[in-house]
Amino acid sequence: MPAPIVIAVDGPAGSGKSSVCRGVAQQMGLQYLDTGAMYRAMTLAVLQADQDPGNADAVRALLPSVVITSDTDPAAPAILLNGQNVSAAVRGAEVTAAVSSVSAIPEVRLAMVALQRAEVSRTLSDGVGIVVEGRDIGSVVLPDASVKVFLTADPQVRAQRRASETDGAEVAVTQAQLQARDALDAGRKVSPMTRAEDAVEIDTTALTLPEVVEAVCAHVLSARGQSSEMSS
Repeated sequence: MPAPIVIAVDGPAGSGKSSVCRGVAQQMGLQYLDTGAMYRAMTLAVLQADQDPGNADAVRALLPSVVITSDTDPAAPAILLNGQNVSAAVRGAEVTAAVSSVSAIPEVRLAMVALQRAEVSRTLSDGVGIVVEGRDIGSVVLPDASVKVFLTADPQVRAQRRASETDGAEVAVTQAQLQARDALDAGRKVSPMTRAEDAVEIDTTALTLPEVVEAVCAHVLSARGQSSEMSS
C-alpha cells in the first residue's frame, strides 16, 4: 500500500480553499486541517484577554496559556480554544481584522506550525492521508507534502465570494480589505504567503466548486499515477 498522501493547498482569501479542501478530503477519504482557523483561534484568545493584537510582547506572553486543537473530520471540521468550540466565533469581523497582525508574530507562527505538523503526524500515524490548507503550507509547514496546489482567483471574484458570506457586506469594501490582508500576508518577514515552486496553480475564477474539487482530485491522482476512476 502506498504511504498516506499529504496534500498542501495554499492561496489567498476568497480563492475557495476551505470549500475545495473539504470537498477533496471527503471525495478522497482523507482528513482535513484548516491552519488558518488556528491563527484565528489565537487571535480570538488575544481579543478575549483584552490584549492589543498589535502588541507582540503581550501576544507572546499569552501563548503558553492558549490550547488550540482541531477536529479534522472534513464533514464537520472544528477548532477548539481551551476546550471550547469556537468555529463560529473565529469567523467574526473583529478576528478577521486582527488575524494578520497576530499571525505575523514569529513566536505565534512557530507555535502554530508545530501544532500543524503534530496534527499531520497524528493523522499519518493512523494510516490516513490529509488535506492541509493555509498560506505557507507547501513552502514552510509541509515542504515535503506529496502534492502541492496553489488556488487563486480574480480579486473581484474573491471579494464577491467573501462578501456573499457576510450579510450586507459591500464588494468594493471587501475587495479593499482582502487586498490589504494579502499584502500583509505576502509581505511579512516570517513565512510569507507564497506559491511553492513545485505547486500547481489552479485559477478558480471561472470554475464552480465541483469543478475545482474535480480538478484538484485529478491532479492528485495524476501525481500518484492513478486513474480518476480510483477516487473514493
